[in-house]
Amino acid sequence: MNIILMGMPGAGKGTQAAKIIEQLNIPHISTGDMFRAAVKEQTPLGVEAKSFMDQGQLVPDRVTIGIVRERLAKDDCANGFLLDGFPRTVPQAEALDQLLIDLNRELDHVIYIDVAMDELLRRLTGRWICRDCGATYHAVFAPPEKEGVCDHCGGELYQREDDRAETVANRLKVNFEQTNHLLAYYESNGKLERVYGALPIDEVSKHILSVVRGTVS
Repeated sequence: MNIILMGMPGAGKGTQAAKIIEQLNIPHISTGDMFRAAVKEQTPLGVEAKSFMDQGQLVPDRVTIGIVRERLAKDDCANGFLLDGFPRTVPQAEALDQLLIDLNRELDHVIYIDVAMDELLRRLTGRWICRDCGATYHAVFAPPEKEGVCDHCGGELYQREDDRAETVANRLKVNFEQTNHLLAYYESNGKLERVYGALPIDEVSKHILSVVRGTVS
């Protein structure tokens, strides 16, 4: 089973990926893991990728696709894979299609965990951190007993700039614009399945697994 899993930050992609690979016994392949492994193994492409990363530059698609090709050709992907974080653009998706043809493989499903902007904001902007001990809280899911005060040490809670509503909203807007092109591409190919991601975690998992097993109603 060859699957791409997509979703905005805060959609629960990491949680669902763990459940999918456990049920289907396929490797979870993230872009970050692929790059780190290639750099650690000092493959020619890994060395080339590191040269760009060290300069703070984006790794070119040519190198990225090459690293993906090497990873998908490994033995543990013989029965399938779950791709996470790749592709990010339509040209990358087109290159992946050609790569899979070259490997005599076919993409079975592209699953998008669909969560509305307001719910993503609620999830992503609720994190607060203690200035003294570093304990983390969430305004909705794990609030402190007293607002603004750490349960453990009584320290002041603060919010990182990255977690502020305006910053998160801008980041999500960019993500949505980029992802919509990719979703349209896979929808036109008949590969895309949207799964409503605002339900309880286990309900989302059941829906995803019913999709990949072909039992969805």
